[in-house]
Amino acid sequence: MKMRPGPRGQSVKLVKFCGEETQTAAQAPSPEAELKHFQNVIGNVTQDALNVWAEIWGELQNGVHTGVTIAPGADGELAIPSAESAAGEPFKPSCGWPEFMEKIWLLRHYLDFMARFSRQ
Repeated sequence: MKMRPGPRGQSVKLVKFCGEETQTAAQAPSPEAELKHFQNVIGNVTQDALNVWAEIWGELQNGVHTGVTIAPGADGELAIPSAESAAGEPFKPSCGWPEFMEKIWLLRHYLDFMARFSRQ
């Protein structure tokens, strides 16, 4: 078997010589095909992450705040319904609700950037 590099931008073939005949034993994808595959994988993973983010954001919106402002008392007694720690205490982020919600919102922007980047 012999490796034969193709012209620039094309895939590499592994060619098997059998007497006068040659057979392609294997062929690597071209760099363009690999890039397209990479973009599709990244696009799918990013979309899945955005879907999970949307579910989490929906839960937080219903339990903690309205729109983009934190509901009054969110740092006090308000907690996400049925989100209790092992000690039976309602979940409360260590950084406080306003900072926690800002971090979740920033995560959305990062995921959006990845989604746009993978489509280019």
